[in-house]
Order: sequence, then C-alpha cells, then structure tokens
Amino acid sequence: MRLGYDLTIEQVQKLTMTPELIQAIQILQYNSQELEEFVSRELMENPLLEQTKPEEEPGEEQTRDDDRDDIDFEELREKMLDAGYDDVSYAQWKEKPAEDQPITFDQYTSRDETLSDHLMMQVGLSNLNAREMKIGRFLVDALDDNGYLTMETGQVAEVFGTDEEEVEKVLKVIQGFDPVGIGARSLKECLLIQLDEVEDDFPKESIRFIICNFLKELGDNHIQEISRNTGLTPKQVQAVADFIRTLDPKPGRAFSSGEQLKYVIPDIIVEEMDGGFELVTNDDAEPHLMVSQYYLDMARDNKNDEEVQKYLSDKYKSALWLIKSIDQRKQTIYNVAKAVMERQKEFLRKGEKFLTPMTLKQIAEEVGVHESTVSRSINGKYIETPRGVYELRYFFSSGVGSKEGIGVSSNSIKKMIRELISEENPRSPMSDQDIMDMLNRRDIEISRRTVAKYRESMNIPSSSKRRRY
Repeated sequence: MRLGYDLTIEQVQKLTMTPELIQAIQILQYNSQELEEFVSRELMENPLLEQTKPEEEPGEEQTRDDDRDDIDFEELREKMLDAGYDDVSYAQWKEKPAEDQPITFDQYTSRDETLSDHLMMQVGLSNLNAREMKIGRFLVDALDDNGYLTMETGQVAEVFGTDEEEVEKVLKVIQGFDPVGIGARSLKECLLIQLDEVEDDFPKESIRFIICNFLKELGDNHIQEISRNTGLTPKQVQAVADFIRTLDPKPGRAFSSGEQLKYVIPDIIVEEMDGGFELVTNDDAEPHLMVSQYYLDMARDNKNDEEVQKYLSDKYKSALWLIKSIDQRKQTIYNVAKAVMERQKEFLRKGEKFLTPMTLKQIAEEVGVHESTVSRSINGKYIETPRGVYELRYFFSSGVGSKEGIGVSSNSIKKMIRELISEENPRSPMSDQDIMDMLNRRDIEISRRTVAKYRESMNIPSSSKRRRY
C-alpha cells in the first residue's frame, strides 16, 4: 500500500453562497417591519442610498444598471437628468421641509399607560409614609404583567432590613388599588380579593368556600363532585361557577406591557372587480430606494481621486444590489400570492369553510421556485382580502378526504367544528364521536381522534367541561 501526498486537479460543480445571495435570501424572509428596520440600517451605512416616495422613483436605467463592471458616473448622471431629475443635491444630512416629512400613524397615537405607571401613581397618592412608599414601589416593580407578586414578602423584608409584617401591611394597601385583584400571590388570593369588593347580594360564604377548597374541580367542571362535598345542588354550584368566571384571573393584562405595538401591514391586496378578483401590491409595505444624486456629483468632481472612486463604486454596487433584491422580493411575494389566490377563489367568495387544502410543493411547482422560497415568501407576509387580513401561511393546510374524492382543508373542518359546538345544547354537549358522526354525514371522512386534535388546537374544552347544569 502506497502512502503519500498527491496534487490533483478535479472539476466540481456546486452552489457558492455569496454575501449578496445571503442578503437576498434574508430580505425575502423579512416581514414588512423587519425590512423597514433593515433598510434603515442600510441607509445609515450607505450614503449612496436614498429613500423616496413611490411617485419619485427614477427610471429603470438608474436602479437596474447592475450588470456593468465599470461604472460611468457621468453617463449615469446624464440618464438621471433625462429621466426628469434636476441638478439638485440630495444629501442625506440636509433637513427636508416639514411638509415633505412622511405622516405616520404613530404621530397620532399616545403612549399607552402601563400597569406600573398606573400603580405608581396610586402609591404616590396613598397615605403611606416615606419608608412604606419605597417598599410599595419595590412591590409594584415585583409584579408581573398579569398583576401577580413574583417575590416572597420575606425576601422583600430582607431587602429593606425590616420584618415581614411591615411588608404585608404595605402589600395589603396595594391590593386595595385599582384594578381589583392586583398584588395577589396566587389565583386563589386574586379571586378572594375581588370577592371582598363585590357589593351584590351573593352567597359569599359558599363562593369563598368553593374558591378555597374546590378551585381545581371547578376548573375541570366537576359540578357533581362539588355538589356532593358542599351540600349545594348542582344548579347552585353552577351559579357559583358562573359568578366566579366573571372575576378576572389576570387583572394586570388590561394594561400595556410597555412593548411597542406592531401593526400588520398587508403586502398584497385582493380587490373584487367585475365579478372576479385582482391582486395588487401594497406600495406602502415596500421601501422605495434610489441612488443619491449628491454623491454621483461627488464622484464626477473627484474623478482623479482613486480612493474616493473606489469607495463610491463599492457603495454604488451595494445600493444597486439592495434595490434589486427588494424588487425581486416584491415580485416573488406577488407571484406566490397570485398562485395561492387562484386556488382559493371559493374561499374569497364564500368564506373559511371553503378553503382548499394546499401544500408548499404545489405552489412551488406552479411558480417555478424551490419550496424553501415559497416558505420564506409566506412567513410573516399578509394579504388583505374581502374576507379580512390573513397571513399567507394561513392558506397552507393539510386536508381530509371526502366521499367525492375532494379534499377539505383542516381550517375548514375547524370552522365547522366551532359552529357545531356553538349550536349544541349546553346541558348535553356533543362528544367528539358525535361531532365525527355529523361530519361524516356531510361526506367528510374524519376520525374521532382528528376531531379531538382540531378541537384542542382551538382551545375548546371537552364535552364534560362544556356541560352546564
């Protein structure tokens, strides 16, 4: 056996992921908010990029001259002038007139009040002394978004070098704040705080006893078991359960968490026209970019400076690639959305129950792209239809067979199950077997196990937990 090193030449064909290709893939998978943030960073890093209004976009020759290796800035400038742009500087650092500034929805919205803001104001208005106020503010900071205390009172006492009794006294004051039920350490305590504030003529002792001893059984809707252990009739236990459900188990959730609200901006809009449907891209969902005239003039004025020329040339190529990638993203999303809506015309006309089962592979073959490209094109991208705004991914679902051989979308089945349960007799709710039988009578072939899976995915409890007395 011969061992040693040899130098050989072989030809291999493989796909190389260039930085530009990686960027194009990333841009395709961004949703509109993420794309806006990405473009904002690029605008800060690349002085040759400028953001414009849709009606201000230059001609094709300016932004798509990317197949040239040597850039003639003077020729490019002349083309821009021919396209209708005057010899005006577009330097990024020059402030635009106020009337040219874009108007956004955020300019007309105020900051939402957080739970902490609401409680801190009440601490300041309370009769607590200076030391107790410090403990009170600490306790408010220790509440989670639902309004529950996340620390033991003994731990808080150690922080302030005091006894637990003083902390309990301050906590009692906070538990009297609005919203009622705030500052509790458990669901049981939260409900009892709210019960104490109720002034209506309810059998509070029975309610208190059930909250303290049968909260789990109440959640499982074991009305008969609670009835046997309390001496109340099933009807009385049901009335208690109905009252307890009017209490708020998460009193803090009515307030803002302090996180910035994200708005859904549809990438595609479906319009009903002349009995049919037409797709249009939403220009507001896409950033509109152009090459800066100011820096093109700079390149012309510094032709003999090789360092400047190289810098501007690199930035120019980067700008063109970004503009091209965004245009390609827009076209890909449109092509995928169009193929999707072609298969979902019955949904557009009649609603959710008429969704057609559809897979990534089917759309990929129709559009002529890879499945991964379709996946990136639908994730986080929204379409506005006459039926509402949906994420494109919503239309991709598995289906079950029918006796006619036509598939029925899982989302359609869920809609049917939800409607059947909403119409059932609450004193004798349908079991999963009953629902399966009813769907089978509608020529939909589905198993009891699949019915249970779909019901649970919609957070609908079982028949035993839906029963009322």
